[in-house]
Amino acid sequence: MQDLKVSLVQTNQLWEDKKGNLAHFNTLLSQIERTDLIILPEMFHTGFTMQIDLAENMEDSSALRWLIDQAQIKNAALYTSLIIREKEHVYNRGVFVEPNGTITYYDKRKTFSLANEDKFFTSGNNQVIVPYAGWNIQLQICYDLRFPELSRNEIIDDRPIYDLCIYVANWPARRSEHWKTLLKARAIENQCYVIGVNRIGTDANQLNYSGDSSINNMLGDSLLCRAGEEQVLTQNISLTELNDLRKQLPFLKDK
Repeated sequence: MQDLKVSLVQTNQLWEDKKGNLAHFNTLLSQIERTDLIILPEMFHTGFTMQIDLAENMEDSSALRWLIDQAQIKNAALYTSLIIREKEHVYNRGVFVEPNGTITYYDKRKTFSLANEDKFFTSGNNQVIVPYAGWNIQLQICYDLRFPELSRNEIIDDRPIYDLCIYVANWPARRSEHWKTLLKARAIENQCYVIGVNRIGTDANQLNYSGDSSINNMLGDSLLCRAGEEQVLTQNISLTELNDLRKQLPFLKDK
């Protein structure tokens, strides 16, 4: 598959209300007729909370079960993050769920110290690139965006190691220009598509979120969701177009 149809779900999140959020996402996903990949904001069914009592185990997570069911129903992969507990550790864990039930997970490497996330959550250590539908997709979460070394693309066996980088986020509106600028920068410097999906609304900490979810190509051209509005944006991205541009502008090989 050379084209990938991606759906960005930009929405408000109910604070620490798992059932309410899942019900709302049911409604939003019902709007999507056909797609290959659905992306939801960070900590999709709780909001960005430090209440680690809300953590679930991978083995019996109702949220993960919901994601698996939706992947089968929509015949599409889903990527988001949720709070996961493993023994004495709690992670802000990204999960990439495929229609066949395969789950690839990524633990957020840069916990957000400004919100004390580092005091409640264990940081991940590993880069994760998942192959899906002919694409190599790097998984990232929110604050990771500020650290370009985490997403550095490179050429191995004459091919870039990934084609698409995804950031799911709860990124406050007061730093929205940073969000939009850094997403575009990551796309240009790594010669890849970059997708960022952020929430809207106001959380229990009185932080406002403008969304500004976007699809960015390697030239820095962006397709943005409407700021501050709930929206499901579905768009094709082209691997053929990406590879043609990489041949015209072979910057990665000079690294």
